[in-house]
Amino acid sequence: MILDLMRLLLFPGLMAYAAISDLFTMTISNRISLLLVAGFAVLAIFGGMGIQDALPHLGAGALVLVAAFTCFAFGWIGGGDAKLAAAAGLWFGFDHLLNYLVYASLFGGALTLLLLQFRQWPLPYALGGQAWLMRLHHKETGIPYGIALALGALLVYPDTGWVKTINLARFALH
Repeated sequence: MILDLMRLLLFPGLMAYAAISDLFTMTISNRISLLLVAGFAVLAIFGGMGIQDALPHLGAGALVLVAAFTCFAFGWIGGGDAKLAAAAGLWFGFDHLLNYLVYASLFGGALTLLLLQFRQWPLPYALGGQAWLMRLHHKETGIPYGIALALGALLVYPDTGWVKTINLARFALH
């Protein structure tokens, strides 16, 4: 039951927290990515994932890490975004990686267009006291891409083996 609760809540909770953190502070703590990696390791070991099953997950995480840090080196995304994407890639493995990357890219494009448009309008005076909103509105501020990464992850996660192996009957009230 504990493993099922962890499968059900850990990954989605940390991804949602990363999105909220990025929205309000424009940063994603390294702790979130480290907790995602540690959570994967714990669930893989105690969930009975063998090394042959874990290798594609490790490969997907490593591939995303290299690609994301290349994007970071060009200044296209932040370092926290790169680490978060790699940690999510670890959870998805190659089976769900493409879906995740497509959804995250689509959400990222939509978010970028939305924020660019938002930054063209004057911020209402009543909202001017909100530091996070002022930062988000500033034209020189980047895009909190952690939101798109989290939305893509939350859309794909229910289709993974992590969720499909959960016995929801254990959670039913009798």
